[in-house]
Amino acid sequence: MSKMKKPELRKDYIQEKYVIIAPKRGKRPHDVIKPTDHHKQMVSSCIFCPNNIKEVRSLYKKGEGENWAINVIANKYPAVSLDNDKAYGTQEVVIETADHTLELEDLSIEQIADLLEAYAWRTKEISKDDKIDYILIFKNDGGVAGASLQHAHSQIFATNFLPPHLVDKSQRQQAYKLEHGNCVYCDVLKKESKGPRLVYQDKEVMAFTPYASMFNYEIWIMPLKHRDNITELSAPERHSFAKILKHILIKIGQLDLPYNFYFHQIINDNDQHLYMKIVPRGSVWAGVEIGSGLIINPIDPDDAAEFYRQGL
Repeated sequence: MSKMKKPELRKDYIQEKYVIIAPKRGKRPHDVIKPTDHHKQMVSSCIFCPNNIKEVRSLYKKGEGENWAINVIANKYPAVSLDNDKAYGTQEVVIETADHTLELEDLSIEQIADLLEAYAWRTKEISKDDKIDYILIFKNDGGVAGASLQHAHSQIFATNFLPPHLVDKSQRQQAYKLEHGNCVYCDVLKKESKGPRLVYQDKEVMAFTPYASMFNYEIWIMPLKHRDNITELSAPERHSFAKILKHILIKIGQLDLPYNFYFHQIINDNDQHLYMKIVPRGSVWAGVEIGSGLIINPIDPDDAAEFYRQGL
């Protein structure tokens, strides 16, 4: 691990978001929580197991009959719906495997790549609705991270409402490109490829811990080519993406932490740079974070990167 550093105030790559990297705080008790109740147990009444969704219409299915590998269905309790102009949108559940006992990281690289393809397929279909402005693909793993069901699944959330902070981010990215002539995240990739936060790089993708990590052990995966969204990833890119994602999730499992991952698409901005943000939920946000919005992270991103590089 790196030598203990003095706390440092850092700014996000593009937005007005700030974090204090304060490694000394990592010595305090309870700065990294480790839940003990998020491990998977068999549940006979699981609504995502094949026997319980035989009559549910699939929006996308990989595999035939009850031996499917991936199954996408409508969320039974959506926050948005296509028949509600006051909260317009759609919400889908992506069941990642028929086997209730498996986690995403237990699947093969090829199966995880197939999951990314399923995300892309559904994104294309959802985007055909002219009213949809925003698509979010996300996964909650573990009780603390927000998952209410234990069967391995993720979700696709789409709405006609574009969150203001994403409007701000999109505008800042465009302003950066006008000023510098390059995509800000293409420049980030070049910089991080030569630094201590680099975790993995091949011909297709890069994984790194961001300079101003807001969460303990936060890590991003990005295609090296400027891809606007998940639908533009090639088969080799999906394979590389899946390879490093599997490794990252196994490492997070070693931390015994739940996690979230997510990536966005702003429909009317076709010049974004896709990235998946993976955030283990070991952070404890207290008075400073809640009161000021200024995040204190006790895990140095350099050290987090060193942890993730182990076993590669």
